[in-house]
Amino acid sequence: MTKKEKYEELLPQIRSLISGETEEMSVLANVAAVLHETFDDFFWTGFYLVREGELRLGPFQGPVACMHIQYGRGVCGTAWKEQQTQVVPDVEAFPGHIACSSLSRSEIVVPLRNDAHELVGVLDIDSKDLGTFDDTDRHYLEQLCAGIGEELYKKL
Repeated sequence: MTKKEKYEELLPQIRSLISGETEEMSVLANVAAVLHETFDDFFWTGFYLVREGELRLGPFQGPVACMHIQYGRGVCGTAWKEQQTQVVPDVEAFPGHIACSSLSRSEIVVPLRNDAHELVGVLDIDSKDLGTFDDTDRHYLEQLCAGIGEELYKKL
């Protein structure tokens, strides 16, 4: 099955899984688990959430991770600052990369927003291989994060 086919099969399943759910940590934990189990080349899959002026570690799958990331620092902090997805084929070539694990070689970070389009967190996925992530990942993971935002972060 191609990467595109996996995403097209997976996204409706995730939408169904989280539909009507309001418990942030439960939803994010299950999304991280489903993504991590579906894609063999995802080494670390998880969320960082904006809390008290920094990104704080949320639900994830994989080895131990950094617990605090400052605005504009590393790939996650850059995604927050620039308000856009970061696709990094080689983390060693990314200025200011934060090495939570020396095994991480490529990374994608996708903003997670509420319905007012405010960034509330990021989805961070690392791979042990160079060049794992591309526009296919960007396209589908942005759709996924938009769906999570619509489901979880509605302003009442």
